[in-house]
Amino acid sequence: MKNLLIGLLLCTSLFGLNAQTTYLHCGKLIDATSKEVKIAQTIVVEGNKITQVAPGYLDVPAGAKGINLKDKTVMPGLIDMHVHIESQSSPKRYEEGFRMNKADVALRATIYTKKTLMAGFTAVRDLGGSGVNVSLRNSINAGYIAGPRIYTAEKAIGTTGGHADPTNGIRDDLKGDPGPKEGVINSPDDAKKAVRQRYKNGADVIKITATGGVLSVAKDGAGPQFTEAEVAAIVATAKDYGMVTAAHAHGAEGMKRAVKAGITTIEHGTLMTEEVMELMIEMGTYLVPTISAGETVMKLAKQPGYFPAVIVPKALAVGPKSKSTFKKAYEKGVKIAFGTDAGVFPHGENAQEFVHMTDVGMPAINAILSATQVAAEALNELDRIGTIEVGKMADIIATDDNPVDNIKTMLEVSFVMKNGMIYKQ
Repeated sequence: MKNLLIGLLLCTSLFGLNAQTTYLHCGKLIDATSKEVKIAQTIVVEGNKITQVAPGYLDVPAGAKGINLKDKTVMPGLIDMHVHIESQSSPKRYEEGFRMNKADVALRATIYTKKTLMAGFTAVRDLGGSGVNVSLRNSINAGYIAGPRIYTAEKAIGTTGGHADPTNGIRDDLKGDPGPKEGVINSPDDAKKAVRQRYKNGADVIKITATGGVLSVAKDGAGPQFTEAEVAAIVATAKDYGMVTAAHAHGAEGMKRAVKAGITTIEHGTLMTEEVMELMIEMGTYLVPTISAGETVMKLAKQPGYFPAVIVPKALAVGPKSKSTFKKAYEKGVKIAFGTDAGVFPHGENAQEFVHMTDVGMPAINAILSATQVAAEALNELDRIGTIEVGKMADIIATDDNPVDNIKTMLEVSFVMKNGMIYKQ
């Protein structure tokens, strides 16, 4: 009987039957429609939607629920544009692929999804895993597990031997010859098929590895790995299927090819030149800086035996440049969408990126907007999430202090509502 009752309650919350009306009394409100911090506001939530935002503290009618956030700063749920929700860095990460089944990966990842949500991140863009990320998204949407809204790339697309080739670094008899089905391409036709396969597998977005990477078991960390024709085919096909695109890129040439092709976001951008910055401004391309990942790999590379030897020089060369490149790009006027590469560092610590961004001169309010309104815009989801407005999904968080004055308050959010349901209070 108890399980039946829980099931009925879950169905009620998921499908809006007898939807609860909730009044949030907010001491301060950052609605992310502007840089203004509003004082003494009420947000009315019916079911999973925001139905009213009004000045003052409205009376809570009979039958509705009142939440006192008068000593808090309230804002939209945060969006992390670059996570890997299936896994987390450890010295054993490179052997896990030989030891863990998909069920093992999925069950462990439920810990990561919950930590991410409890940290105030009500939406994430997962930029590549094994495909388990699609099942995680579906399970969260169905209400089976707690977690953020996941917009997933399913499996990242790379070239043979490139950063997203899943067989890099393993012995010869296990390498095989992965192709478009596995997300490995070597021609424009392969590229189109790989995008369509991701769509078939349930991806929401497309991610490519436009250059070498730090954490792949391969020597190159920055050189271009796609031809211009291949990138163009990927972007055009993704657009046909209504998907935004992301390009992992450290080196300038790979970035240029991706930006010229119309990629939506550049991930990392560590060795970005002024020429690339100007091109991104011209094309309206977003930078997702992932400073947290650069800082983390730089530290871990100094721990003997943490990474395979081929990774260490790449981490030491690329990691230290993350902050300085971000600073130059921001000051130049490149659009910034918040992203961390969580999974390289522990899930749930995503908000540390706010500290890194403000450390090098980005105003706190701009950093918050990069994780709300700007990120939603880059996801092409601004009509649903990213701001606190009537008609938007009720993804709402609160901090104890005003982050405009104390950005470190973002490290410990005290209230989390996602889709109208309260997960943390």
